[in-house]
Amino acid sequence: MLFVESRSAAAGREAWMRRFRVKSAHRDYPVVIGCGAWRALRELPLARYSSLFVLTERVLWKRWGERFLDHSGLDGLRVVFVPGGERSKSLAELERVASALLRGGADRRSLLILFGGGVVGDLGGFVASTFMRGIDCVQVPTTVVAQVDSSVGGKTAVNVGAAKNLVGTFYPPRAVLADPVVLSSLEERVFRSGLYEVVKHAILAGPPLFDELERRIGGLRPDSAPSLERLIAAAVKVKIDVVSRDEREAGGRRVLNLGHTVGHALEAATGYRYFLHGEAVGWGLLAVTRLASRLGWLGGPGDSGRSDGERMARLVERVGPLPPIRHLKPGAVLRLLPRDKKAVGGQVHWVIPERIGKVRIVPDVDRAAVAAVFRELQTR
Repeated sequence: MLFVESRSAAAGREAWMRRFRVKSAHRDYPVVIGCGAWRALRELPLARYSSLFVLTERVLWKRWGERFLDHSGLDGLRVVFVPGGERSKSLAELERVASALLRGGADRRSLLILFGGGVVGDLGGFVASTFMRGIDCVQVPTTVVAQVDSSVGGKTAVNVGAAKNLVGTFYPPRAVLADPVVLSSLEERVFRSGLYEVVKHAILAGPPLFDELERRIGGLRPDSAPSLERLIAAAVKVKIDVVSRDEREAGGRRVLNLGHTVGHALEAATGYRYFLHGEAVGWGLLAVTRLASRLGWLGGPGDSGRSDGERMARLVERVGPLPPIRHLKPGAVLRLLPRDKKAVGGQVHWVIPERIGKVRIVPDVDRAAVAAVFRELQTR
């Protein structure tokens, strides 16, 4: 894995960009982060492709499409639109997109550019991995969640019924190009949703990133691209470090599921209509932090006078308000936990924090303790 910081002239000024290289069994690929990152598309051997397609959402493309085309230098691009929202991650939408590509003249030498958030990236990556048994794709993430997490690592998927990401593939892109400027058009709630994933990465990374996030969390805004660039690069480096050691989720990559076991159950229990993904992860982080404290796996007060558990919970809370969960039936949520795709034989593999910078994977936890924690969260 290679990390490079580069400087280039862009739009009459010098722009700093962070470049990483992800090592993959299938192919190595670059991750470029920073203002002007879309220009890196010019460095790809585009002449090898018979046609270029972009998968995106209408509102997003209307706002940023012209800028993307200007920066990337692409022409002759054919656009396929998908509806926004988690419900687009379905087998029905997969079929519709594949049919649209076929009608547009796509073949085995076509390139599919995934311009959007996690839904577009997950769905589009799955389409690319299966269309005519696999065509190349480029991830151009446009949300915080996608830029720091879902666009990197090659995981693609759609949901089936109440099961999140049940059907999918491991299929690395040709490149990931993340420009924080696109975050300026995000609604405040969507922006905050992505920050919960940044909190997750900071817990995994340890004190340097966690401490920095604690200091800066109150000043992060969608339109602060220059200040976000460094934080996004630090967060995505956490993902790259983990993925480079365990590309296909054989073991160590499971730490990235921190907060997601409860989070996925919450999303499924509410039909993917109530929570944004990061909000569900935020509740999941609060749940496992409280669970770790209840089980005695989180240490006592640190130098700040607060325990790591208190600091983790406080950082989640400082991101912003989470949608209430008082109305949810605990039994309905808890019954969904064993359906998590990382469960084996119905046994949930929990990712439990021990301190900032260290987690453990626990094969199942006392159900009564989990239920008690969930009821406590409902009364917060």
